Amino acid sequence: MTRLKLTLAYDGTRYDGWQRQGNTANTIQARVEALLSRALNAPVEVHGCGRTDVGVHARTQVCHFDAPDGTDVTALLADLRRYLPEDIAALALETADPRFHARLSCREKTYVYRVRTGPARDVFTRRYELFLPETLDEAAMAEGAKLLTGTHDFRAFTNNRRTKKSTVRTVSGIRLTREGDLLSLWFTGDGFLYNMVRIMTGTLLEVGEGKRRAGELPAVLASLDRTQAGPLAPAQGLTLWEVLY
Repeated sequence: MTRLKLTLAYDGTRYDGWQRQGNTANTIQARVEALLSRALNAPVEVHGCGRTDVGVHARTQVCHFDAPDGTDVTALLADLRRYLPEDIAALALETADPRFHARLSCREKTYVYRVRTGPARDVFTRRYELFLPETLDEAAMAEGAKLLTGTHDFRAFTNNRRTKKSTVRTVSGIRLTREGDLLSLWFTGDGFLYNMVRIMTGTLLEVGEGKRRAGELPAVLASLDRTQAGPLAPAQGLTLWEVLY
């Protein structure tokens, strides 16, 4: 068997997330696996670099799968581009090292969360951003972002309360950028827990709205208590932006 590396982009609006599920075939993973299985005439299991939630998008989702030796990679990529739904794009397909693993080999991921703060929503980008027509204290948000940066136990920032795995992660950077009415929050780290970016976003937005002080965030981290962090920001504003190996 030959290991192949597939890079996808998708609009997650109408899907039940990335991960295959027993009660629905409407996931990105299930759609891609079904097409590959038909094309290769054998069951194919695809492993992604991350499990985006329901309604979350990806500019770069890297995954891997094993194909029979001698598979025509160029023809297979052409099939993916021809038969995948219009909201899932196959950007690249290439032969990888047999030990390559889309998730375990990944050293860094970047997510972006977009918030439109102007008086009116943008009807053309509404599926990819949160509309929040408020004036935000971006200096306070930046201060809070610095306090969340670094290696911490982020148990307070995940909705997976039963996990037995380590909840320690390293967030190497959180930065805010603005272009007109559009505020973007960029999160870069070695990995993120279930809902972690959306909860960090919801918490920083509370800081921006004056609902909590930035200086409270170290105590939130130390609490290891999900109820001490902010709300889960809506899914549509989040995009998996970049994956580095």
